[in-house]
Amino acid sequence: MTVTEARDLGLSGDGLEVALDGAVLTVVLDLPDGLLPLAAADRLARLLREPPEGAHVLVLRSAGSAFCLGRERTAATAHELPGEVDSLVAVNDALSRSRLVSVAVVAGDAAGFGVGLAALCDVAVASDEVRLWFPEVGIGLAPTLVLAWLARVVGRRQAFWLTATGEALDARRGVELDLLNEAVPAERLEDVVAARVAALLARPPRVHAEIRDMLRVAASLTEQQAHELARDRLVVGSLRRGA
Repeated sequence: MTVTEARDLGLSGDGLEVALDGAVLTVVLDLPDGLLPLAAADRLARLLREPPEGAHVLVLRSAGSAFCLGRERTAATAHELPGEVDSLVAVNDALSRSRLVSVAVVAGDAAGFGVGLAALCDVAVASDEVRLWFPEVGIGLAPTLVLAWLARVVGRRQAFWLTATGEALDARRGVELDLLNEAVPAERLEDVVAARVAALLARPPRVHAEIRDMLRVAASLTEQQAHELARDRLVVGSLRRGA
């Protein structure tokens, strides 16, 4: 079912088209120039933090030829910069903390913040024709928002090289570096995404939320702390299951 055929939530606007079809919340980035407006970032963060009742999987895709080529830079003064950055941080944080499982459909190129949108989703499937890159070095800027998470995904050396040179990756290399789950021929993309979404919908949303939260929390703990947390949560989960 397409977005226009699904139930409109009345939440579309500011560069996003939003609809709910059963337990699948579809968010389409409508970005004529490929850049995400801050208003769209704010709306996306809000949807992730406060999803509609019954939503389980969020599918993030683009209406344009590119997935997302970064974000708009609108701050005209130093006073406005913190608010602009806060909007972007809020999206990354919401992707990490949302109860929704997020699936990125990367049918076109992604750059800068757009790579982050795909990489920080729980699942990211791309057409094997797309390219991924971090262009900030070309304008004399260290992409610190990207660097806050990139090394954890690809390793320090790769994170340095990709951001220090702006070198573009093809989708298959993106899979090798764990920025994506899978790269497939463009004609198979929708079928592969549909199969992955179906596999997720077949499992309990509560368990998915617990998995996501454990992965997030354990990433900042020592090995011993992670084991202690795992023990406590397994006991609670087993008791809940038995009840």
